[in-house]
Amino acid sequence: MNTVVAGITYRALLGRRRIVLLLLLPLGLLGLAVLLRLTGNADQRYATMLMNNFALGTMLPLLGLIVGTGVIAPEIDDGTVIHLMSKPISRPVIAQTKFAVAASLLVLFAAVPTYLAAWLLVRNEDGIALGFAVGSLVAGIAYAAVFLLLGVVTRHAVTIGVVYALVWESLVGNLVPGAQKFSIQQWGRTIADQISTSPYLEAQITLGFAAPALVIATVVAVVWAGLRLRVFALTGDE
Repeated sequence: MNTVVAGITYRALLGRRRIVLLLLLPLGLLGLAVLLRLTGNADQRYATMLMNNFALGTMLPLLGLIVGTGVIAPEIDDGTVIHLMSKPISRPVIAQTKFAVAASLLVLFAAVPTYLAAWLLVRNEDGIALGFAVGSLVAGIAYAAVFLLLGVVTRHAVTIGVVYALVWESLVGNLVPGAQKFSIQQWGRTIADQISTSPYLEAQITLGFAAPALVIATVVAVVWAGLRLRVFALTGDE
């Protein structure tokens, strides 16, 4: 990891415009949790529904898209990435640093709010808060890698990412049994289910598939992004 690259990336992502985007969804999640508690619906059933449908199903993939593509796609679009790659820094190190920044921001803006929202509803009952927080953490790391790669390989990363996040992850991955095996959201839910003992949380994917899939998707995406940056530096392609 390169601290200079990391610092530049943090400053770019935490600017005024992007910080608003990063805060909207977590604040919305916390707001819904408070509303459920105020209306007397703070139980495990509603907590798992909120975590599954909003925290893991909507907030996490969208934040992953904003952060994962945001760490590099804007630099590619405006050409400043060429200046960065002209420095004596290994291309894989640039990719790894961008990934680390994206993953850390998803911990802050996704995993932590997920834990707080679940805790507001059911406290520590049946490990729901911890389970969804860890599920959000590992899924967020995978999203960071996948969307980073998407930002490197195409100039249409945001458009493709929105389709993936809203159509595949939120719709197809929830409704089509065969597609669930290829959903990062479902992999994160499996991890949450391993930690929580709540009867309202039931994963559709086995741990034996989800855990290796999370690791493979993350490693392959980061390595591929680093290799793609090498080609970009030599050819000037997107």
